[in-house]
Amino acid sequence: MEILNKLLYWISTGLMLPVIVVLLFLFLKALAALGSFYGDYLARLKATKRLTPFLSEIANSGLGDKVIPAGKFPLFGYLQQLFASKNSVVNREKTLADFELEMTKKLGTTKSMSKLGPVLGLMGTLIPMGPALVGLASGDIASMAENMQVAFSTTVVGLIVGAVGYILTEVKQRWFAKDLSQLIYISDLITEENETQKK
Repeated sequence: MEILNKLLYWISTGLMLPVIVVLLFLFLKALAALGSFYGDYLARLKATKRLTPFLSEIANSGLGDKVIPAGKFPLFGYLQQLFASKNSVVNREKTLADFELEMTKKLGTTKSMSKLGPVLGLMGTLIPMGPALVGLASGDIASMAENMQVAFSTTVVGLIVGAVGYILTEVKQRWFAKDLSQLIYISDLITEENETQKK
């Protein structure tokens, strides 16, 4: 039993360095994600200024031969695909499905951060507790203080990563849900217009 206890202790203490490295990596990713989010927010503001008049126009007078807004914003590309497949319901549904898949993929990083950050933070908290208790039992207060400092630091970093990942995921999900709603609306308008023309 003592051998098993020592083996578990060695495994847990051996994981400390990888946990710290991964946490630091995730923290840098969280900072990069915040910068990327700001860029996406500015791009979305510009796209909305062009998209809102277009949606208002087609809501009042139908699709007709309206000029689709063009640009690098992903939604514009999917709008182009919907209009290109006006006569194919299957292709329009495929376009909507592709949009959902791409948006799910884009959410993958922030979702991972929101889950992995707290998990690794907890691991980084619990692993040094063993050596800290050993230091306390042997009267080595300096060693105990150092281990406790590592434990609390990893907790804070893990929670920061998790919080950033969670907030960005929530906001982006609302963005993508709105974009999908607009694409479905356009697709339904195309279907309605095609049925009207058949009559």
